[in-house]
Amino acid sequence: MKKTIIFMHGMFQNPKSWEKWIAYFTERDFNCIAPAWPDHAGEPYQLRDNPPASLGDLMLEEVITSLEGPIRAAGGSSLDVNEKPILIGHSVGGLLTQIFVNNNLASLGIPICSVAPNMMMTFDWPFFKNVASITNLFKGDQIFRQTPESFHHTFCNTLNAADAQQAYLQTATHDSRNVLRGCLGSSGHVDLDMPHVPLLFIGAKEDHIIPPDLVEKNCKAYTDSDSQTSCHIFSNRSHFICGEPGWEEVASFAYEWIETQLAQVAVV
Repeated sequence: MKKTIIFMHGMFQNPKSWEKWIAYFTERDFNCIAPAWPDHAGEPYQLRDNPPASLGDLMLEEVITSLEGPIRAAGGSSLDVNEKPILIGHSVGGLLTQIFVNNNLASLGIPICSVAPNMMMTFDWPFFKNVASITNLFKGDQIFRQTPESFHHTFCNTLNAADAQQAYLQTATHDSRNVLRGCLGSSGHVDLDMPHVPLLFIGAKEDHIIPPDLVEKNCKAYTDSDSQTSCHIFSNRSHFICGEPGWEEVASFAYEWIETQLAQVAVV
């Protein structure tokens, strides 16, 4: 039976951002699922041109509830950990990966450039500037509109202008400020002392949204000595690590780690 991987996108993206990874892992005989958050299904350009009326009201709790269904349907509710899906999430999707691992719904987890749980922070000016800009309480429930310029500066700063523009056109969406606000509240809490399935944290050295030191801090915050956590930071990569040139190296690293974990289970 094929092993299932569930890919979870983050803010300002939708399942379109996982197309290359889905093709990569499907070729390697995995069953791949990439569910959309509420108000995120469809073509990114259509979502930018006509944002759903309810997008600004979207909360992290609603995202968690909407994704829990497909995760449970893919085996997350199984009593046998080997039948549970592998979870791979980017940015807020990385935090969701940690939350669902904490809720015992996964066999393995790979948070990529992950928003950290428990209001974990780092002393990095671009990080604070981005968080403050999105969560700005004076903006109420107004959606955060991603522009080509802001996307290039924050999301894919390692790309040249032409490639960044192409990435924006193909993948970028607007988003709800309330999702990130939720990440910084009780909905973004993870019990870091609990036993858990293996976690691989992946970060990007040039990430302006989730600095690599925050990824490392997040990984090291897990305290159960019998559970496995590891971290790898890729150089010359931005927050757009899953889509920028060289994404194959990142996907291959994740694949080799997954294969190693599955082989160890098979031996046992």
